[in-house]
Amino acid sequence: MRTGDPLPAVGDVLAALATGLWHWDTATGQVTVDAEAARLLGLPEERATVTEAKIRARLHPVDWNETTGVVQLAVAEGTLAEVRIRVMDERGHVVRVVRSRSLPSFDKVSKAYELVGTLQEVTDPTPGTAAGRSAVTGDWRRSREAFLLDAGRALAEARSTEEVLRVAAGLSMPGFSPDGLAVFGVTGDRLHLIGHHGQPQDEINPFLQMSLETDYPAAEVIRTGRAVYLASPEQYRSRYPLTWPLAERFGRRSWAFLPLTVAGSTMGAWMAGFAYPVAFTPDERSVLTTVARLLAQALSRAGAAETQRELSEGLQRTMLPLLGPEIPGMDLAARYVPTGGGLQVGGDWYDMIPLPGGRFALVIGDVQGHDVRAAGLMGQLRIALRAYAAEGHRPDAVLSRASRFFHGIGDSAEDPGDHRFATCFYAEVDPDTGTVESARAGHLDPVVRMADGTALIRATAGGLPLGIDPDTDYPTTRLALEPGDTLMLCTDGLVETGGHDLQTGWERLQVVLDEYPGELEELADALVQAVLGPSSHHTTGPLADRREDDVAVLLLRRRAEDCGCGDSTLARAPVRRTMLTVAQAEPERIGTARRHLRDLLHDWPDEEQRDSAVLLLSEMLTNVLVHTDTDALLVAEVTGRPGERRIRVEVTDNGDDLPHKRRPGEMASSGRGLMLIELLADNWGVAPRGEGKSIWYEVYESAAGPEPAAPEPA
Repeated sequence: MRTGDPLPAVGDVLAALATGLWHWDTATGQVTVDAEAARLLGLPEERATVTEAKIRARLHPVDWNETTGVVQLAVAEGTLAEVRIRVMDERGHVVRVVRSRSLPSFDKVSKAYELVGTLQEVTDPTPGTAAGRSAVTGDWRRSREAFLLDAGRALAEARSTEEVLRVAAGLSMPGFSPDGLAVFGVTGDRLHLIGHHGQPQDEINPFLQMSLETDYPAAEVIRTGRAVYLASPEQYRSRYPLTWPLAERFGRRSWAFLPLTVAGSTMGAWMAGFAYPVAFTPDERSVLTTVARLLAQALSRAGAAETQRELSEGLQRTMLPLLGPEIPGMDLAARYVPTGGGLQVGGDWYDMIPLPGGRFALVIGDVQGHDVRAAGLMGQLRIALRAYAAEGHRPDAVLSRASRFFHGIGDSAEDPGDHRFATCFYAEVDPDTGTVESARAGHLDPVVRMADGTALIRATAGGLPLGIDPDTDYPTTRLALEPGDTLMLCTDGLVETGGHDLQTGWERLQVVLDEYPGELEELADALVQAVLGPSSHHTTGPLADRREDDVAVLLLRRRAEDCGCGDSTLARAPVRRTMLTVAQAEPERIGTARRHLRDLLHDWPDEEQRDSAVLLLSEMLTNVLVHTDTDALLVAEVTGRPGERRIRVEVTDNGDDLPHKRRPGEMASSGRGLMLIELLADNWGVAPRGEGKSIWYEVYESAAGPEPAAPEPA
C-alpha cells in the first residue's frame, strides 16, 4: 500500500489479523458476532446474533464467571476489560484459548451492561511463566484464590486497627507483593494517615493532615471513589506533578491507590507501593480490588469494636466508683472484670458509701442481663441505693425501698415481657468495733476469711431479688470482724465462671483464701486469676455450660494492730469464730451450722474429734427446735495455738426448761443428748441466761488437755 492510498476497512484489517468483533447487551441477552468471532467461539463462520446462553455453552464455566467479574471491575474503574477464555467443544474439551478485550458500559436505569470488543486466539501460557501469571487461567488462578481465602480469614480475625494493618503488611500476593503500604482516612475535609508500613516514621509528616483537594492520588481516590494505577514513575510525575516529590524519595516504581468502600461509602484509601514495575493487568487489579474490599471491611469492624470498647470503658469508669478515702483501721480492695463478651460493661457493680459517724456501707449487686439496658438500670439502682443510705435508713429499709424503686423501672417499654430484677448485698460497717449489719436480696452470702486463713461462708438472712415483689422484707443479719479478718463480697461470676456450680466454684476459691498470704490487693488479683487466669483452664467445673459472666469482687479487711496485714501469724493466739441463728421455720440451717463447724475445724488433726463435735452440735440444735418453740443461737470458736487448741460450741435459746440427764430405756427415741455430750466432750455445762438458757461443750486438741469435768450446776 502506497502513501496517500485510502485506508482499508477496519473489518478487513481485523480479519487479516484473525481478530473477531463482538457486541454483548445484557439487557436483551443477545450477542452479535462477526464471522471471525463466530469461528473462534466454535460457531458457524458467519455473522450472526445469538443468545447469551448459546455463547455461555461454548465457554469454560470458570472463565465465564471470571469474565463477569472482570467486566464489573472495569466498569467501576473506567478501564478496559481484558480476560483469557477457554473455548469448549460439545464434549467439553478445550479447543482453543482466546483473549477478549472490550470496553464495557453500565446503564443505571436498566441495570444492564453493554460491551463492544475483540476476540483473538492466543497460546495457552505455560504455568509458572510471566505470561502464565498474568493469564486468568492456569496455576496463577489457583494461587490467587488460595491467597484471597487466606487474606480474608486473616483480616476477619483481626480485632484492632493496628492488627488489621499488621495483617495487611504481611500479605504476600501471588506473583507480586508491595514493599510498602499506607491506609488513609478522612476527617472532615482533611486526609489523615491511619497507618503505614515500609516508610520511615520521619518521612510521613507531609501526609498526616492533607486537604482532600490536594493533587494527590489518595485524595483523588476518596473524592471520586475510583482506583488510580500508576505503572511507572513517569505516569506518577505527569499526572500528579505537585505531589510527585513526596513520593519520589521512597524510590518505588509502581503504585496502586484503591478506595476503601463500605456499604457504598468511601471511608478512605489504600496505597500499595512496589519496588519494581507492575503492569497492573486486569487480573492483578482484580486481586488488589478484592484485597481493598476485605481491608475496608476489616477496618470498619475494628473501628466499630474500638469505639465500643472506648464507650464501654468510659461507661465502666463512670459507673464503678473509687473506694473513697482511707478508712481508719480498715483496708479495701475491689475488682471488676467484664468477661461476657459484647458490651464490656453489664449489670454487675459495687459501691462504698460513706455514712455519718465514721461508718460506711458496702454494696455489691448484679442486674439481670449483659446489655446496655442492664448497665443503665444498674446506674439508676446504684444512685437510688446511695440516696436511701444517705437518708439514714438501716440495711433492711434500704433494700425494701430499693426493691420498690426497681420494680417500677424494671419493665421495658419496648418489650413488656422483659422485666428485669437485681440481686444485691448491702452491709453497714462500724470500723471501730468491726460490726457488720447486712441485708441480702437474692445475692450470694458473704465470705469471712479469718486472720489465720480459715474461710467461711457466713449464712445471712435474705429476701427475694430486688424488683420481683415490691413488698418483700429483708431481715438484718449481724456479724463481727475480728482484727485480721477479711470480708469478701462477690457476684456469681467469680464463683460459677468456667462451668462451676456454687459448690465447686467455692472450693476453687477456698484454696486461694486459705493459702494466699499476700496483701489485700494481691489477694484480689489472686482470686481473679484463679477464675480467669491460665490456672482456671485446668479447674473447669462439672457443668456442660461453660458460662462466662462478669466478675465483681469487694474485699474488706479489719487491720490487726499487732501484726502486718496479710500475715497469718499473729502475736496473740488466733481466734476462729462463727455465729448463726437457726429459726424454728428454718430447720435446714442445721446443715449450714454443721458445715460452718467443719470449716472451722478444717485443719483439726483428729478426725474422730471433728465428727464428734459436729454430732454434738446437731444434737443440741435439734433439741432446741423439737423441745422449745424458740430459735437457737449458735456461737462456735476455736482458740489456742496448733497442738493446744480448744473448740467451744454454745447454743442459746429462750426456753425456760433446763435439760436434765436421763437414763432412757432401750426402746426410747429421745433422752440421750446429754449422755452423748458427757461421753464425747472434754467439758460441758448448762447455764441459765435470764430469759432462756445455754448449753455448751468443749473439745481439746491436746491429748494432755484438762481432764473431763463434771457438768456445772444448773
